[in-house]
Amino acid sequence: MQILFITSNRLGDAVISTGVLDALQKRYPAAMFTVVCGPVAAGLFEADPRCERIITMEKRRHDRHWFELWRACYRTRWFMVVDLRGSLIGLTLRARRRIIVRGGRRPGLRVEQLGEALGYRRTPMPRVWTSEKQRAEAVATLSEGQWLALGPTANWDGKIWPPERFVELAQVLKAKNLRPVVFYGPGEGERARAEPVLKALPEALDLGGDKSLGEVAALLQLCALFVGNDSGLMHLAAAAGTPTLGLFGPSRASEYAPAGRFARFVEAPGPEGDAPIEGLSVAAVLKVAKEILREKDTCGSDRCSD
Repeated sequence: MQILFITSNRLGDAVISTGVLDALQKRYPAAMFTVVCGPVAAGLFEADPRCERIITMEKRRHDRHWFELWRACYRTRWFMVVDLRGSLIGLTLRARRRIIVRGGRRPGLRVEQLGEALGYRRTPMPRVWTSEKQRAEAVATLSEGQWLALGPTANWDGKIWPPERFVELAQVLKAKNLRPVVFYGPGEGERARAEPVLKALPEALDLGGDKSLGEVAALLQLCALFVGNDSGLMHLAAAAGTPTLGLFGPSRASEYAPAGRFARFVEAPGPEGDAPIEGLSVAAVLKVAKEILREKDTCGSDRCSD
C-alpha cells in the first residue's frame, strides 16, 4: 500500500504538515509513504520508519519541477495521493483516492486547516522523528544542566527580535539555572544573524549551522524552554515537544502560532501582520516564558492530560 504525501518546500509549513502525516500513518498502518518536499525540509522525514522514499523538489523554470515529479511518480499505482500544495499532479497519477488541499493563505491556524481538510475532528499535532544515534549524540552534547534554547534568526530581518533582548532574556533566566544554547540554520546569513547573541553570551553553546534537522530536533527535546522568532526552527521546537515561546511582530500568530502541548506565543503591540517586532519588550516575553516554565513544572508529563 503506497501513499504519496506532497508537502511544502518551506521548513515551517513542512513541520506543520507532520501532524497529518502521522495521523495518516496511524489510520493506514500497513501503508508506506513517499514524501515530496523541498531540500531544506528533507531531513524532517529521514528518521521516519514509515517513509521509504523522500523526493526533494527544487523550483525550476517553466514549472519543470512538477513535470520531473510526475516522471518520478507516474509508474506507481498509488493507494492515495495527498497533495498539501494544491497542485494538479494528483489528478494525473493513478490513485484509488486523492486529497488535494487548496493552496494559498487564508485566515485561521494552518495546522487546524490541514487537519480539517483531511477529515480529522481533533487537530493532529506536528511531531518529529529522530534516530537512536541522534538521541544518543544529543544526550552526550547536553549531558548536564537545564538548557534555554534560543532561536535568534528568521528568514527575513523584519521578524527578528533585537539580539540584545535575547541576551537580556537569557541573563535574567540564569536565575532559574537555565543555560543558553543558540540554534540557527545553515549558511553565512544565518550565522551573521546569530553572531551578536553568541558574542554577548560567551557561555552559550553554539549548536547552529551544520546539523541535520533530526539532530537539531533531538537536541531541542532536551531543552527546558525554547524562545525564538517565528521561523521553521520555532515550529520544529514545538513539534519536538519542547516548551516553546514564539515571538511575533509583522507575521501572523493567528495563522502560524507554534502548535504543541506547552507551545505559546507573544505578539508585539500593533495591528497583526504589521506590528514592528522592536515593540516587543523583554518584560512581555519574560512574563510568558515564566508562565510556561511554571506550567511545565506543575503539570508533569505523568500527571497532565494532553
